[in-house]
Amino acid sequence: MDFTFKEEQRQFADALRRWVDKDYSFEARNKIIHSEAGVSDAAWATLAELGMTALPVPEAQGGFNGSAVDMLVVMQELGRGLVVEPYLATVLGAEFLRLGGGHDALLQQVAAGELKLACALGEKQARHDLFDIRTRATPTGEGYLLDGAKSVVLHGAQAGALIVSARSGGEQRDSAGISLFVVPADSAGVGVRDYRTIDGQRAASITFTQVRLPAASLLGAAGAGWDILDAAADYGATLLCAEAVGAMDAIFAATLEYLKTRTQFGAPIGKFQALQHRMADMFIHLEQARSMAMLAAGKVGSSDAEERRRTVSAAKVRVGQAAKFVGQQAVQLHGGIGVTNELPAAHHFKRLTMIELTLGDSDHHLERFIAQPGFKQTA
Repeated sequence: MDFTFKEEQRQFADALRRWVDKDYSFEARNKIIHSEAGVSDAAWATLAELGMTALPVPEAQGGFNGSAVDMLVVMQELGRGLVVEPYLATVLGAEFLRLGGGHDALLQQVAAGELKLACALGEKQARHDLFDIRTRATPTGEGYLLDGAKSVVLHGAQAGALIVSARSGGEQRDSAGISLFVVPADSAGVGVRDYRTIDGQRAASITFTQVRLPAASLLGAAGAGWDILDAAADYGATLLCAEAVGAMDAIFAATLEYLKTRTQFGAPIGKFQALQHRMADMFIHLEQARSMAMLAAGKVGSSDAEERRRTVSAAKVRVGQAAKFVGQQAVQLHGGIGVTNELPAAHHFKRLTMIELTLGDSDHHLERFIAQPGFKQTA
C-alpha cells in the first residue's frame, strides 16, 4: 500500500491546519464549548467554504467523491485542532445516505453545508452492539410509526435530520429485521435532551413517540438495513481512528516541547534518559496507530465485508491501546498540570478517551476481530 499522500490531500490538510491555527485556537475553542450552542456557525461555514462538507459526497450530488483516505487527512487535522463542530456526525450520516441511496437532495444539502446530520444508533441496553435495538418502526398504510429511545447521539441536538435505526421485524438482537430511516429533527414526537460530554463535544438523548414517517423516509430496503449499518459504522470507526492519530500527534508534540523547557536540577528534564525512553515508547505506539489507521482507511471501502471488518476492528483496537498509553504518559510527564483544563494536552486525552468508547471500544472490536471467519486461535 502506498502511504504517500497526494498533493490535493496535503493541500486539504494544510488549509485546515492554517484555519485552526488562525481562527480555531485553544482559547477560541473554549469560548465555543462554553457558549449556549456549544458549536460555532461561523466555523461550520468555514468548513463548508473549504470544501470539507462536500469532500465525502459523490460528484453527482455536488460533492468531491472523496475516499476514506482523503477523509483521513481531514480527520487528523480536526483531531489535532480539537475541533468540536458536528463534522463527524454529518459525514457519517452522509455515508448512510450514500449507501442507502434515494436521498440525493439531502446529500446535496450536506455538500453545500446547509444540512447537519446525526446518527441515532445506540441504545442504553445495547452497549456497543448496534444490532441490539428496541426502537420499533410499525408499518402503517402510509408509512411507519416510530417509537423508542436512542442514547448518546453525537450532536443530535445540532442536526437538521437524524439517521435512525429501528426494528421493523425480528427479535431484539437479530441483525435481520432492522430498518433505517431519515427523520427530520423537528418531526412531531421527537424529544431531544442536549448535553455536553467530557471532551467538550455535544450529545443528546433522543426519544421517539408515535413519530409518523412517510414511506420515502426509509433508507434502503425495509428490514434489510444491517449491512448498511454495519458498513457505515466501520466507516465512522475509521474516521475516529484518524482523528485519534491527529490528537496523539498534538499531545506527543506538546509533551516533547514540555520536556525541552521544564527544568529540574539545573537541566531540562528531557535530558533524563528514563524520560527519553518513555517518549520513545510513546512514539512507537503513535506510529503503529498511524499505520493501522491508514490501513483501515484503505480497506474500509472493500467489497469484501469480512476483510473490512477484520481490518477496521484491528485498527480500532490498536489505536485505542495507543491512545490510552500516549495519553497516560503525556499526563504523567507533564506532572500535575497534565490534568488541568488550562492545558490542551488534558483536552486531547479526554477526546482520546471518548474516541475509544465511540462505535465500539477495544474489547468490543477485539471480540469482533476474533469472531470473523478465518481467524484461527492457537495455543
